[in-house]
Amino acid sequence: MAGNSQRRGAIRKGGKKGPTVGSGGQRRRGLEGKGPTPKAADRPNHKAHKMAKAADRRGGGRPAGRTGGRKQPGSSEIVAGRNAVVEALRSHVPVTTMYVAGRIDADDRVREAIKTATERAIPVLETPRGELDRLTDGAVHQGLALQVPPYEYADPRDLIDPEQPGIPLVVALDGITDPRNLGAIVRSVAAFGGHGVVVPNRRSVGMTASAWKTSAGAAARIPVAQATNLTRALEDFRKAGFFVIGLDMDGDVELPDLELASEPLVVVVGSEGKGLSRLVRETCDQIVSVPMSSAVESLNAGIATGVTLYEVARRRR
Repeated sequence: MAGNSQRRGAIRKGGKKGPTVGSGGQRRRGLEGKGPTPKAADRPNHKAHKMAKAADRRGGGRPAGRTGGRKQPGSSEIVAGRNAVVEALRSHVPVTTMYVAGRIDADDRVREAIKTATERAIPVLETPRGELDRLTDGAVHQGLALQVPPYEYADPRDLIDPEQPGIPLVVALDGITDPRNLGAIVRSVAAFGGHGVVVPNRRSVGMTASAWKTSAGAAARIPVAQATNLTRALEDFRKAGFFVIGLDMDGDVELPDLELASEPLVVVVGSEGKGLSRLVRETCDQIVSVPMSSAVESLNAGIATGVTLYEVARRRR
């Protein structure tokens, strides 16, 4: 029995099972936390780290492939697909480069696109389909794509003293996310003597190729300004002598009774779903509604803006 006790003691002292005598609490310290787990991109052996390093070597700062989200303001845009490319060229959307897949099966749309690009001195690059897949982020490009340069936004303060003649008239968008609405509004601003459009740089639509196409060329004449804070921009307009009116179903006054039409004016248009945000609404001097049949709940933002601008232009004659 004594021999067995000695053998068990020897196992406890020298074996892997059981605590080591006199460890000084090393095992307890080993169980303590070592801080937050580093991000995948910060771990040298992780795939994300290797991809990030490869992207840095390419100079892009990010791995190639899908972006996974909406393009940030000021970034270039790719228009993909034969119909989309032809429509963009017909609408005179600014283009820096046209990409054509090698050995493309040319139809009337491809021939028109190449002819138009050549006439306007737009660079035409023959591109392998794999590279075109990457450039278009996996979209159905049909062997044809355009690169649209970043839109150059104006500063909202540039619209306070517009270069165009007439009483200043500006439209501000609050929460509009459909580029076709933006394009239609830019077109209405041009049609009824407006001087510009203001959009927030967050949670708002930007001047994409789709917005440019919908504007039917008006985007080349009407400046679109980008505001870091829409409420602050509206307050700046008010300090400069503008009146700010917001369009909403529950208005203080109906459009035919608008008496501020002959004053320097900012017309604020809210989103169809949520309308004007609280802070923007509180900044407005007046809330105006467009009278309509009770059978219709609300108007499209672009249509409501066009109706309002027409009424303002009519009263200014």
